[in-house]
Amino acid sequence: MTDQQKAELAALAAMSEDEIDTSDIPEVTDWSNAKRGVFYRLTKKRITLDLDADIIAWFKSNTKTDIDCQTAINQVLREYVQLRKTAE
Repeated sequence: MTDQQKAELAALAAMSEDEIDTSDIPEVTDWSNAKRGVFYRLTKKRITLDLDADIIAWFKSNTKTDIDCQTAINQVLREYVQLRKTAE
């Protein structure tokens, strides 16, 4: 990044939200074609995990595909971790 670009960013960072002119940028109000995860994805790591058969069966019966099943299991684990973090 050039010194001029750094200076411009520093000047913008010092401004309040009201001082920044965004009139040349149209406001997006229709997000119907937006796609989640295009620019940022959490890093995934492949592991082998033994789960009880009834747990796997429940997730498979409540999701559409094997990928959805894995995503649902990951989401439940993430929620559990977040609850444990807030309880500490």
